[in-house]
Amino acid sequence: MGEPVLHSVAAPVAEVTDEIRTLVADMFETMDTAPGVGLAAPQVGVGLRIYTYSYQDDDGEPWRGVLINPELWMSPPEPGSPDPDDESEGCLSFPGERFPLRRADEVHVTGTDLDGAEVRIRVDGWRARIMQHEFDHLNGILYIDRLSDSDWKTSQKIARKRGWGKPGQSWMPGVDDLDA
Repeated sequence: MGEPVLHSVAAPVAEVTDEIRTLVADMFETMDTAPGVGLAAPQVGVGLRIYTYSYQDDDGEPWRGVLINPELWMSPPEPGSPDPDDESEGCLSFPGERFPLRRADEVHVTGTDLDGAEVRIRVDGWRARIMQHEFDHLNGILYIDRLSDSDWKTSQKIARKRGWGKPGQSWMPGVDDLDA
């Protein structure tokens, strides 16, 4: 939180190069180590329209991939307040905290993979939440930017207490203690 790349619209990927392939491999490693269910390139300091995702459903079935230059369409979110038990999410750019956030239950995402093949994904539930969360990162939006007023104020107090919100603050998944 606070790094300019996290609060800016990411640029499209013009061409998948070896550098992009290395970036994506590093993103998967970082996401898995954190552990997280998604990671956008701006979260590792790269302002490009790329995100990775990884999730296991209730049956333990894996769902994993990368989207380059994604486009997202979604159903409108249900009106009302989010359920703190079922709709709380966290973020590797605001680590160690979770807040309730209402999201659309269904999304359709298109993009390409590392081989330039078209990817089409239509998902609901937590998978839809992951897609929306990571897509927001590509548009310079952190999930805390979407919180209710009271939760947003709480997030700002946490950020001030931890010294977050200014450039140069970072943590290394698997290395740094988030409680410090």
